[in-house]
Amino acid sequence: MSQDSTGRGRRGAGRRRKPPKRRRALAIAAWTAAAVVLLGGAGLGYFYFKFNGNLKTVDIDAALGKDRPQNVDNGSMDILVLGSDSRDGANGEYGKDDGGSARSDTAMIVHLYEGHEKASVISIPRDTMAPRPACATANGKTDPGGQRRQFNEAFTIGGASCAVKTVETMSGIRMDHYLEVDFTGFKKIIDDLGGVEVTTTKPIKDGASHLDLPAGTNKLDGEQALGLVRTRKSVGDGGDLGRIQLQQAFIKALIKQVKGIGLFDNPKKLLDLADSGTKAITTDKGLGDVKSLMAFAQGLQGIDAQDMQMITLPVTPDPRDDDRVVPLAKESKLVWDALLADRPIPAEATQNSMGDKGSAGQIVR
Repeated sequence: MSQDSTGRGRRGAGRRRKPPKRRRALAIAAWTAAAVVLLGGAGLGYFYFKFNGNLKTVDIDAALGKDRPQNVDNGSMDILVLGSDSRDGANGEYGKDDGGSARSDTAMIVHLYEGHEKASVISIPRDTMAPRPACATANGKTDPGGQRRQFNEAFTIGGASCAVKTVETMSGIRMDHYLEVDFTGFKKIIDDLGGVEVTTTKPIKDGASHLDLPAGTNKLDGEQALGLVRTRKSVGDGGDLGRIQLQQAFIKALIKQVKGIGLFDNPKKLLDLADSGTKAITTDKGLGDVKSLMAFAQGLQGIDAQDMQMITLPVTPDPRDDDRVVPLAKESKLVWDALLADRPIPAEATQNSMGDKGSAGQIVR
């Protein structure tokens, strides 16, 4: 994807995206705190070299070449956001050390509508069975993929480029950008932010995620926030769909928190947050420097929590495996067609999906 002078992507030659009409203090880009990362970057150009050195990048365009969906020049933008759950190094306390083999514990497609004043977020359950294209592996070989593969294995097998290629195969939509956040980076961002306040309608106690919250208002530190977005066995259906609902509720709480604390009035907090944030994320080459992140963040400042439509990819139980789900073909097509046309996702797309039903999403607000 080509870049314009502000660092933002363009979908067609010779045409620039329309600038956002409003400027409010918010930037959103991720399931965890990529929103905060970008907001911090927007005001810290004078620390360019320090923060630029923190960023890790992957060259998605070079890896995938021309074998991708066509760019659609309608002013919208699509970003694949992944939460990585490798148990290597500092993340080892959350499970058996896997020697650095990362998994996409969480995956979201963030669709920014023309003007960047509204967004839709589509969560993809990690246990979704779907076609996976052939992908290059880290050892220089090629994994052949197949018509029935578990979604989150794409990242494990072929890293960011395979995850992007799998999403593009599923949706027919070209991803303009890629963002990845890991466990320990997420914790540090929340701690630097000063915690995030959530209200729970009932107690949450989950031994697997080390979370023990009473009912009522709770201010979560980084460790507790990580526990919340990892919790699944003690809420909803006990599976990944309930966890997705918790994650979506937490994102909205996080956005409200960012808007309310006056980051730009606290230089030390802003510096700490930008430092932690740029260390925590991996981006595509198009966002792989502070200048590009700044431009990207400035284009997102008109989005509030109420401007976001958040859904789970329409799925149903896999008839061949009770522990897996499969996309609902008709309903999923409604989602992808809406995004391609830069329209809101119609209500009928989620009416028959098990992903947006259940009580987990009502537990946190």
